[in-house]
Amino acid sequence: MRAWIVRFASLYIFDLVVLLLIGWLTPGVSVGWAAFWAAVILTAATIWLKPLIHRWFRGMAAKSQNRRTKIGEKLVQYGLVFVVALIVWVLVVVLTRVNVSGWFWGYVLPPVALLIAWAIYDLIDDRIEARAGVLYDSATARVRGGRSTVDAVAQAPDSPAASAGRRELKDGLTDEQRRMLDEL
Repeated sequence: MRAWIVRFASLYIFDLVVLLLIGWLTPGVSVGWAAFWAAVILTAATIWLKPLIHRWFRGMAAKSQNRRTKIGEKLVQYGLVFVVALIVWVLVVVLTRVNVSGWFWGYVLPPVALLIAWAIYDLIDDRIEARAGVLYDSATARVRGGRSTVDAVAQAPDSPAASAGRRELKDGLTDEQRRMLDEL
């Protein structure tokens, strides 16, 4: 359950920023306050619907794969990814108050922006979800009245090896080397 909450929350914030940027940069799209609900729809569609649609289209395209060249196959794959982004964008527009005018600025360019955003999120999602997981764990520990794991690690007493390592860093000598020098 924790993994889904963390993934949904981190992708929601990312999608919210993406929708605001789409509304700000494209003249045919007006997002405004609808971005908050549209980000919920976009996040849900990205997590659950996008893989299903992509798998379904990929299965249909695989039937004629042997009749295409390598370049043709790449074009079909890119086309499938664009069609999936277009379907997700149309769902966001239909289910929210995002206003779209013009076919190019409203229905062609935003799915391209979604594709770029998905590629960026794919590159950074592990780091974002790890950071969101730490924040989630910290918040749930505070709600329960205990210390978070981050606080517990920060306030945990030092082990003998850790304190010896710190002493070594201060003067460059280990405990054994210090004893040997003392015996001289």
